[in-house]
Amino acid sequence: MLEARVIHCSVRRDPRSLYEMLWRPESFALWASGLSSASLERDEVGWKAQGPEGPVRITFTGHNSFGVMDHWVDLGDGRIVYVPLRIIPNAEGSEVLLTLFRQPDMSDEKFAQDEVWVRQDLATLKALAEGSPLS
Repeated sequence: MLEARVIHCSVRRDPRSLYEMLWRPESFALWASGLSSASLERDEVGWKAQGPEGPVRITFTGHNSFGVMDHWVDLGDGRIVYVPLRIIPNAEGSEVLLTLFRQPDMSDEKFAQDEVWVRQDLATLKALAEGSPLS
């Protein structure tokens, strides 16, 4: 089993409204710094992007009523990174939870850097969701 960390942020926005704002793959580029809006594009197979370490393919969970926004990042070298992402209700607001899995042979330092990166991305997501609508 891979080591895992659940990283979350609280967002002052109704969960259904937040999900509807964020579920589209195009919206990920607005807050997920590993994807730039210039590089994320749809093709006949799915989505491709320029990741931090080179070109990647991304498969996103389809629209659903459960707040699930999981995605799989194919690094192109046989490795596929699964990224579970959920929006769940918290009173009038929401919790956004992302599970970060430590990849095989990943150093302590790299895993810690990835966690910092995810926290920054979730802070950006929170600022966007609470500050201005994306849709």
